[in-house]
Amino acid sequence: MKAIISSASNMASTTESTSINRWLIVLGTIIVQMGLGTIYTWSLFNQPLSDRFGWDVSSVAITFSITSFALAFATLFAGRLQERWGLQRLIRIAGILLGLGLVLSSQVTSLTLLYLLAGFVVGFADGTAYITSLSNLIKWFPERKGLISGISVGAFGTGSLLFKYVNSALISSVGPAQAFMYWGIIVLVLIMAGSFLIREAVVRNQAAAGQKEGDQPSKVRQDYTVKEMLRTKEAYMLFVIFFTACMSGLYLIGIVKDIGVQLAGLNAATAANAVAMVAIFNTAGRIILGALSDKVGRMKVIAGALLVTAIAVMTLSLVPLSFGVFFACVAAIAFCFGGNITVFPAIVADYFGLKNQSKNYGVIYQGFGFGALAGSFISALLGGFHLTFIVIAVLCTISLLLACIITPPGQQRRTRQREGKLSLHPSSRAS
Repeated sequence: MKAIISSASNMASTTESTSINRWLIVLGTIIVQMGLGTIYTWSLFNQPLSDRFGWDVSSVAITFSITSFALAFATLFAGRLQERWGLQRLIRIAGILLGLGLVLSSQVTSLTLLYLLAGFVVGFADGTAYITSLSNLIKWFPERKGLISGISVGAFGTGSLLFKYVNSALISSVGPAQAFMYWGIIVLVLIMAGSFLIREAVVRNQAAAGQKEGDQPSKVRQDYTVKEMLRTKEAYMLFVIFFTACMSGLYLIGIVKDIGVQLAGLNAATAANAVAMVAIFNTAGRIILGALSDKVGRMKVIAGALLVTAIAVMTLSLVPLSFGVFFACVAAIAFCFGGNITVFPAIVADYFGLKNQSKNYGVIYQGFGFGALAGSFISALLGGFHLTFIVIAVLCTISLLLACIITPPGQQRRTRQREGKLSLHPSSRAS
């Protein structure tokens, strides 16, 4: 009888409204995330906008850097906005802003307006819906955090992959300006439609449901507030690891075609195939490594991904590149990057609880924004790919060491306390 009551209590303490079909919430989140992921097709617009307005391609490309930074910046405020408006309403408002930002971008005639609308407005709206819908889904599946995070973040990557063809067709048929308008309308419809299937999970107490070896202690943990989280050394260690993982992947995404041409000696058409390969392996890494983290431990997956990334970037920098070596390294980095950004939301939930997941992960997620800028900045400072890859490899090695030694806050102290109690037990002294 006690076991039945305990089991029922654990189920009720995680989320309310357990009668709701959780898989409908998964479907709604997938639809929303696919709409949000379409922003990663931005590179398709660089040359067409440059040709239309006479702007420098590099100046147009800055738009996506602004979008990425605004996306990360928005995650700092998304949790508070969710508390004020509720999840469904917040996602719908974000969808409207994202759609309008793209539609209005079809009318711009200056880079400043492009940066404001397609950069800041679109990025901020995207980040707001991304972090809240992802965190909410993890709360509904506390026993499968890795797998569910992989499904959600994988849908984001799938949206990018599918819309590569949609936006390419739109640009070819109606031009970049009208393409913005149709793109905005489609995204608005997707996000609004998905929001109707999403229900907000309410976490009462963080229980150790579905927790795996090494990542979570067996006892119920505290749900950390942002201030409490920032008092732990683990928060800063996770930030460094996440920053490294994001910088290595985002830098590759931005220059993969150029590496193929300049370092591997490929023609432009062949090197361009690497862009599609990045999208495919990125999405695969999100799903596969997310599910694997539930089985073998999340930090083991992160450590393995960092090791593979370090080897791949050193190979790109130091080994003469053939067609096969180039594509193998690109695939490995993209796969690991996708896995890293998928597993991290679950890690933050494991370490700091589910109740304040949106806020806590929003702080750690700033590593994404800084990572989006750091690779290009370091490359400009050092003057090329080779030295930048070596810097990334060094950072991956440091982060790998951190991943091997980090444990959830307070776990070492609790372990020492348990060991102390055992040593004081009469049977222990007798032995």
